[in-house]
Amino acid sequence: MNLVKRDGHTHTEFCPHGSGDDVEKMIIKAINLGFTDYSVTEHAPLPLELKDHYRGSDSGIDEASMRIQDVEPYIKKIQFLKQKYRDQINIKLGFEIDYFADFETYTEDFINEYADVIEDSILSVHFLKGKGNKYWCVDNELEEFAEGLFNYYGDSQKLYRQYFLTVQDSVNFLATHGYVSRIGHMTLIKKFQDYYSLTNDYSNSNQKLIIEVLKAVKNSGLELDLNTAGLYKQYCNDLYPDGWIRQRAKKLAIPMVFGSDSHGIVDVGRAHSLAEFELSQLTN
Repeated sequence: MNLVKRDGHTHTEFCPHGSGDDVEKMIIKAINLGFTDYSVTEHAPLPLELKDHYRGSDSGIDEASMRIQDVEPYIKKIQFLKQKYRDQINIKLGFEIDYFADFETYTEDFINEYADVIEDSILSVHFLKGKGNKYWCVDNELEEFAEGLFNYYGDSQKLYRQYFLTVQDSVNFLATHGYVSRIGHMTLIKKFQDYYSLTNDYSNSNQKLIIEVLKAVKNSGLELDLNTAGLYKQYCNDLYPDGWIRQRAKKLAIPMVFGSDSHGIVDVGRAHSLAEFELSQLTN
């Protein structure tokens, strides 16, 4: 019996903030590491109108996703590699799609346009409404996170609440749309937690909110991205989602799929064994 070894969150040279490494070389490394399943989930293009609703550094939006003109070349390349390595690894083509409450129609149109090729995709929250009632990037630069989000909300629990309310909106959106399998790095808002010495505890109201979100994930038949990228971030040093949420997700029998969130060859498969160990330690 062959055991499935799956990476459900990876990127390619089409990502402007990545390493530029060729995705084929990343796939070859995954094969050499014994992976049987490999989802390629490049960042889908952002809505053009977002520029009018965004604050923060240019890189936070200009380098956040692939260009619209790169979508077709991306699809063609992954489809070619699927066939080339079909006897060695099961490659799935997909996207990591950003959720914006103000641009649900754009997201719906994108999903519908590529529904015939999407095999495995992720919906993530990388942007949050903050200072000036504008969108700010959650995980780009510490300075803009501080200005637009942390200082604006003034309290970590208020910031967490706004983020998880947005995640909740994304889950509700997915409840009526197919082709997206899971919620990406559910605690990305904690990327800078060590810089601020943020508590790992959630307030009672946030605990209730998170459990509501998890129940919605369960009822919608979605998965969670068990993302190891946070372990390698200077001020995070933790998996996404954190242990408290993983425990509750396990109790609800929500599937969690390992994701390296690799943006280069060096990242492929990183901390897979640790992620699997963490899952094995969770109580039922």
